[in-house]
Amino acid sequence: MRVLHYNWADPEDRAGRGGGVRSYLRALVTEQARLPGYRVTTLASGLHHDLRARPPRVQQIRAGHFEIVNARPLAPSQADFATPAQISHHATEAAFADFLRATGPYHVVHFHTLEGLPARVLALAAQMTGGHVCLSLHNYHPFCPQVNLWWRESAACTDYADGARCTTCLPATPNPASVRRAYQLATLCTRARVGPGHWLHDRLVQPGLRRIWHLLKRPGQSRPAAPESDAQATRFRNRRADMVALINQHCARVLAVSRRTEALARGFGLERVTTHYIGTPHAAKWTQNAPRRWPASFTPERPLRLCYLGYMRTDKGFAFLLEALAALPPEQAARVHLSVAARRGVPVMMERMMALKGHLAGLDWRDGYGACDLDAILAQTDLGVVPPLWQDNLPQTALEMHARRIPLMTSDRGGAQELGGTQALTFRAGDIAAFTACLARVLAGKVALDAYWARARMPHDMAAHAQALHNCYEEMHEGPDPYRHSEVRHILDPGLSGDESSRAGAAGVALRAVQPGFRQPV
Repeated sequence: MRVLHYNWADPEDRAGRGGGVRSYLRALVTEQARLPGYRVTTLASGLHHDLRARPPRVQQIRAGHFEIVNARPLAPSQADFATPAQISHHATEAAFADFLRATGPYHVVHFHTLEGLPARVLALAAQMTGGHVCLSLHNYHPFCPQVNLWWRESAACTDYADGARCTTCLPATPNPASVRRAYQLATLCTRARVGPGHWLHDRLVQPGLRRIWHLLKRPGQSRPAAPESDAQATRFRNRRADMVALINQHCARVLAVSRRTEALARGFGLERVTTHYIGTPHAAKWTQNAPRRWPASFTPERPLRLCYLGYMRTDKGFAFLLEALAALPPEQAARVHLSVAARRGVPVMMERMMALKGHLAGLDWRDGYGACDLDAILAQTDLGVVPPLWQDNLPQTALEMHARRIPLMTSDRGGAQELGGTQALTFRAGDIAAFTACLARVLAGKVALDAYWARARMPHDMAAHAQALHNCYEEMHEGPDPYRHSEVRHILDPGLSGDESSRAGAAGVALRAVQPGFRQPV
């Protein structure tokens, strides 16, 4: 079984880009490589750009791992907010097709996002695999160029108003040309061996790029909140319609990572969507840890130990969590201790967090964490808190705590609520009163942990998850011949100018030069 996985960030991205999906894909690729007869390849796109403007080309990162350089669609999606290239860009599509020819044939092409590629590559992948194309929904990129259904960096988007609300979604829309120049600088640093891991990059370049990104995403008055022209709304409406049509036509399987994701995707018009919970390399902790037990009562001397993992982001619910804890009555606050493991946030967020020290029974903060740190971080945790304000598909942080038999208190948005075994630990997203009532139930001993764990969902380890994906791939192969490579050229040629056609061919020649051992499809 030859499988190609696509994600905009390389599984081993040294700058740590790609978040939980990148970590998941790294674990999946490692596990699939252990399966008998499997040959796994990965492709990334949308991040690396030559200093001089050049056509898209493919380069090898290391054995079995490639990236498209100079792809016209940028990644992540917000950097190239709803540009036409997110649907179609002939030169990038040609580079993708040449890559498939040079390194294939593949039995399955599995997309974990379409960020960094034109969505029309789905047609190419389907044509060159006989229709064996799979898409996993780790976010909502096909329906939302912001990817997380999050409007103006401040509120969940429940109605895009036929595209009208999308016209004012970002308080400040990034200029793709400026973002590309920043990526060119980062690529140049990597080639000069001052990339991620080098002190100059880690202390100056990366913090600078991160600061620019935060400024671009910060709410402000740079763009009005009133809808723009009908033509702009039509552009966003067409983007969603085109994405949905391409996925419905060319993806044999669409895998939602939670039931909530599946329900939303069907509401947006996708067909053939099924829930397929992802695995986690932390699943072994499920059998190594006994379910957490709580004392008969929580006191200031033995407080309820809450833990928040992840990012200090508003959409993740961190600002809401700080506000809700600050609003706790003194009698409750004195019995709650908060631990936070998240990379340092913006100054106002840090100030609000530190202000809780005199209000709660205690506060600990760790500036980010790695997988090797989790056991120590979570050793004393009584209750994990996952409070997203957006429809977070299935947060890796929730899986990390759940696998260690830590009960989860979650908002009612997204897939984290599906891991636990009771609605008694679920509160309405963004509702401080509901959060306080939920926490009060815990402090009063009204949440039965035995019942919670009896109904909790056992996490899948990566071996079981890889086998489940294998079964999914096999089901796809009950259909047409996977090696139907004829008539691919006609997809590219009609829309390509003479210059673009020659550049597409050059991309394939360059790739074959670095991979001389790969046989060509027949």
